[in-house]
Amino acid sequence: MIHGLPSMKSIKSLKSLVKRKTNAQEVSKSGWKMKPFLALMCTALLIFWYKTTNIQFEQTEIEETDYPFDMAKESEAVNDKLKGLPRGIIQSRSDLELKPLWSRGSLRSKGVEMTNRNLLAIPVGLKQKGNVDALVKKFLPANFTIVLFHYDGNMDKWWDLEWSSKAIHIVAQNQTKWWFAKRFLHPDVVSIYDYIFLWDEDLGVENFNPERYLKIVKSVGLEISQPALDHNSTEIHHKITLRSKTKKFHRRVYINRGHKRCSNTSSDPPCTGFVEGMAPVFSKAAWLCTWNLIQNDLVHGWGMDMKLGYCAQGDRTKNVGIVDSEYILHQGIQTLGESVPEKKKTARDVGTRRQGHTTFDSRTEIRRQSTWELQTFKERWSKAVEEDIKWIDPSSSSSMTKRKSNGNNRRLRRGSSSSHRVKHKRSQETSRTTTTHK
Repeated sequence: MIHGLPSMKSIKSLKSLVKRKTNAQEVSKSGWKMKPFLALMCTALLIFWYKTTNIQFEQTEIEETDYPFDMAKESEAVNDKLKGLPRGIIQSRSDLELKPLWSRGSLRSKGVEMTNRNLLAIPVGLKQKGNVDALVKKFLPANFTIVLFHYDGNMDKWWDLEWSSKAIHIVAQNQTKWWFAKRFLHPDVVSIYDYIFLWDEDLGVENFNPERYLKIVKSVGLEISQPALDHNSTEIHHKITLRSKTKKFHRRVYINRGHKRCSNTSSDPPCTGFVEGMAPVFSKAAWLCTWNLIQNDLVHGWGMDMKLGYCAQGDRTKNVGIVDSEYILHQGIQTLGESVPEKKKTARDVGTRRQGHTTFDSRTEIRRQSTWELQTFKERWSKAVEEDIKWIDPSSSSSMTKRKSNGNNRRLRRGSSSSHRVKHKRSQETSRTTTTHK
């Protein structure tokens, strides 16, 4: 070994050191090259996380909108009855969507927008099958769930219609739509539907489009509404329901003659805040109130149309209206009560004997029953108002005056308090000025 020259061992160690340094530099360079990629990956993950969270939040909002009724506020009695179940297993709501046996979804076609769900419920008899078919075909393209209340018992003869298997069929002999609605359209069952159409079977819909109708209803904030009646309709009982050819919708009617006068100052039905019972349309919130208004035993619903404005979720002169641009034809064909077989019409039935034969006028008897129910409903309303000392009629002139007075008082209090603050501020400024001069 020559003195002054590095040994082979030191040369090898020097080479390995240089190699390690080179590798470290390469790793460092590759690391710098990887940083933009990693940053891009992190950004993509953050975007994915944000969108996923946002979608979950929106879905939660949709579910809360579908089910607005706070079932957590159950009475103690109900909670006591459910103590035998673990809380998480309780399903307090349902719907009217058909569930097939062979898949997990509903029978609605895939890809159909589910955010706007609405319900059409109609009492039907076989004599009006053709008209009901035309009516339902107007609503199906708008993604409506169809419920048929068969009051004549003839459900099997509807299966030949192409849409029949997708509808809900409920059968009960000689029952009205209010009877059906009270028992089968409970708010917890229909809470996924934005609007509930509770229509008669004898309505012509040639000039009606449900999608355009709902667009108007939503845009002007109508909680309870109905389409206007064509001038050729039969049995137009109230002028407010008659179509105006120059308007898109209206909330009141003007009558200058007769025993009933309606003007701008009128605040009672049927001048304003009124729809008739043949074709009402309810928002989800309005239906919750209306369902509770329907009497269990008064099945014809007479008198209830005058009180529907109390379910308008606010001012009935603003939240109840008639849509003129989408109108219907009321044909006035009454078939409910005519399906009783002749052999069952005996002398024990209410009727008159003529030439040894018993005749039964069902329409006359139905009208008598309806008149009695109207009087009974009025008496119940009066009694309920009298007994509920905390209830204040929101549409009465006294309550409106009281609300205005309260509003004025609040404004006066705000004005006096602001005036007091101004005076106090001025006194402070005066005090500071006086102190400065001293």
